[in-house]
This record gives sequence, structure tokens and C-alpha cells, in this order.
Amino acid sequence: MANTNRAYAENTPGDFFVDDTCIDCDLCRQIAPSVFTEDADHSIVYRQPESSAEIHRAAMALVACPTGSIGTRRKVDSRAAAVSYPELIDENVYFCGYASPNSYGASSYLITRPEGNVLVDSPRFARTLVHRIEELGGVSVMFFSHRDDVADHQKFHEHFGCRRIIHRADSRGIEAEQLLEGQEPADIDQDLLVIPVPGHTRGHVVLLYKNKFLFTGDHLAGSDNRRGLIAFRDVAWYSWPEQTKSMKRLLDFRFEWVLPGHGRRAHQPQDAMHKSLIDCIEWMERTK
Repeated sequence: MANTNRAYAENTPGDFFVDDTCIDCDLCRQIAPSVFTEDADHSIVYRQPESSAEIHRAAMALVACPTGSIGTRRKVDSRAAAVSYPELIDENVYFCGYASPNSYGASSYLITRPEGNVLVDSPRFARTLVHRIEELGGVSVMFFSHRDDVADHQKFHEHFGCRRIIHRADSRGIEAEQLLEGQEPADIDQDLLVIPVPGHTRGHVVLLYKNKFLFTGDHLAGSDNRRGLIAFRDVAWYSWPEQTKSMKRLLDFRFEWVLPGHGRRAHQPQDAMHKSLIDCIEWMERTK
């Protein structure tokens, strides 16, 4: 739990605060942008929430925080925030919240489907979240974009009996039920296409659902500053040139949503998203 004695002095005075255990994962700034902002290498409260809606969003950020770095100086009822996850994004795709410190606060997602629900990367195994996922039909498949964001996968596997899918190149230490091979796109189920994109890690893959939602792990994200898409060169653990090549593979596909593990979401019409992807690739080639 956050400690008032360790709260950043830059927090605006009031109930909500961020303490010095913050790892700068950016989730709170995405969930409640009217309350939290970036300050150097961490988040702070730059404006205290006033309306009930703002307080609710701030409490949702508190619940999602992977390190328990957000706190309140007096008791705030966070029960409504706790059961707000998974939070609907669009159609049948949800944001799970409850980020794990073991994946450095990565976002994870739930796709609800008659054929069986898919959990994309692993959130924290929190009982409230698990109960809500049960109400939505449980988990049949856990899909991992790469080895960094597997978090509490073993607990989810044991609880739901779900099949875990990861690329063989990223599978060390993970007893997955299905290993992806090679570098060619492959269908893993109806409307679910896996596209290998080595770069961030050797076995990184992205998941395309219904030619609309692209779950990108740490390969690609939205950028508010660039008003488009961005990749992260400083965390290309395997190879930045390979990541640039991998990005070009995505030009063969169309999608409207970019849903990353780390970084901002992006939502644009398909043609605009395709243009943003071209711009991102051109930027990447200039920074080889």
C-alpha cells in the first residue's frame, strides 16, 4: 500500500497521492488523465479529482497500479472501481486492469467469444478480477505476446484450465500447452491470427482479431505526441533492425485498434491507421 510518508512533494495537496515506489508504467495517466501526470521518471497527482466520475477513475487507477504506489489520505470506497474491470474497450474486447509488477505494469486484455474467451497477456491474479472474468465466461486460451508479460499465468492456468500459447523462441521457463513456430502468420482459431514480429524479443508475436483489433505487446503502441504510432528503440532487447523489418509485415494487414502491453492505445479508421504505420516505419528507418 502507498505510504503518505513517501509521497512525492510534487503531488497536489488532497486525498490522492503517488509515492516513491512508482515505476512510471503510465497506467494511471491513461486511466485518469485529468488526475495523474508524468513528472520526470514517475507519476504524480497534478489535480485532485472533484466530480464523482473523476474520483471513480482515480480509484480505478489505484486498483490497477502494479506496485500499490497510489494512495489516499482518507478512506475512499474503491469497491465500485474494483469491479469495473475488465473494462469494455469496444465490441467484445476488454482491458483487464490489475497490472502486475512482474510484467512492469503491462496492460492485458480479454476477448469474450462464444468459441471460448481469450486472455491476452497476464494481469495480476486478483480475486475480484478473477470473479469478474468468471462472470464473463472464464478463460479458454491465454495468449502471450512475448516472455516479459506472462506475470501470473500459472495461477490463471491452474484456476481456469486454459491453454497457453507462446512462441517457442520466448518459451524458456514457461510450460505452455502450445508453442508457435517459425516466422509465418498462423491462425490459432477463428478470427485469431498470430503474426511473428521479432525485435523487442526474439519470439515476439502480435495477435490480430477480426481484422480490427491488433494486440501488440511491446512491439507497437500509440503516441499522443506523434499523433500516430511508435515503437520503443531503447527496449528492443533482441534487435532494432529486426523490429523495423517486422513492422513492415504489418502493412499486409488492416486494423483499427492498436492495443499494446506498454504504451498508449490507438484507434483510427483502417486507412488512417495504415498511414500511421507507414509513418512509424519511416521514422524507425531513420533511427537505425
